[in-house]
Amino acid sequence: MAGIAAGGAAAQPGEQPETATAQSKVNIPDDVVLTLVGSRDENLRVVEDLLTADVHVRGNEVTLSGEPAEVAFAERVFAELIALIGKGSQLNPDIVRRSVGMLSADHNESPADVLSLDIVSRRGRTIRPKTLNQKRYVDAIDNHTVVFGIGPAGTGKTYLAMAKAVQALQAKRVNRIILTRPAVEAGERLGFLPGSLYEKIDPYLRPLYDALHDMVDPESVPRLTQAGTIEIAPLAFMRGRTLNDSFIILDEAQNTTPEQMKMFLTRLGFGSKIVVTGDVTQIDLPGGQRSGLKMVQNILDDVDDVHFSQLDSHDVVRHRLVTDIVNAYDRWHAINDADQHDERRNGQRRGRA
Repeated sequence: MAGIAAGGAAAQPGEQPETATAQSKVNIPDDVVLTLVGSRDENLRVVEDLLTADVHVRGNEVTLSGEPAEVAFAERVFAELIALIGKGSQLNPDIVRRSVGMLSADHNESPADVLSLDIVSRRGRTIRPKTLNQKRYVDAIDNHTVVFGIGPAGTGKTYLAMAKAVQALQAKRVNRIILTRPAVEAGERLGFLPGSLYEKIDPYLRPLYDALHDMVDPESVPRLTQAGTIEIAPLAFMRGRTLNDSFIILDEAQNTTPEQMKMFLTRLGFGSKIVVTGDVTQIDLPGGQRSGLKMVQNILDDVDDVHFSQLDSHDVVRHRLVTDIVNAYDRWHAINDADQHDERRNGQRRGRA
């Protein structure tokens, strides 16, 4: 990669100083040029939109022009994108945006290291973390026995936990995977649903099946469940058990009561790992019951080998509109909570008067 050539004449007395300009030329290896620019130059257009430096591509040479800091940043971006391609990543506009976002945030981690971490591969599809917080969440699962993944919808909490569970099973680090959820959703009750007990429970566990089918051959799932290698069951079925040599995932944990959360965590046996996922902004417990997920953060905060991973709207990997929706709800809740606080305070003043 070429160095930056700075230019610009010195300002004369009484004149405005000229803005320093710089130019750099980046040579792209022939075997990555097409992947870098993308189909119909879609990746290149995203880079041009996100960078303040001017970008000009001719053949396999990229010329960067602008202020020295802008050109230096653009050089880092192209270096990371080339490194990502070299590590086998299929570059697309989303990965380009996330790479530039990580570099803009000035974290120490390299986007090429974060976005190229393979967890599980099946039929040419590889599951990887797509944000820095997701990478830290995955690392925490490797390094701790009990991990809580807390964040809004679409941040990959459950999906990445499932991928790590499948990875652990394939590597024979555990003998089985246990997936569980509380059977409480949006105020509905199991008793009002038609069918047998399993037919009533199935809709609550279906999201876990859907994620599992992305990582394991669908034909093998019935065989693995029948053998007990994969168990998908409501939280109530965990009571009284000790789970050894297992990778255990509790999903939608915001809908557990404090008693249920304690019951679940104390199922931990030897050679097992627990991942608890949930979104504390979407609690569906009836009657204003307290959420076990909200309470456990204060209870276990200082316990060794327990880790809390926080994800936010920047980690949403669904449609880009989902990020805007999450942010809009966060702003609404902040304003609403402030208004309620003011109303309570004014009510107290009136009461004293």
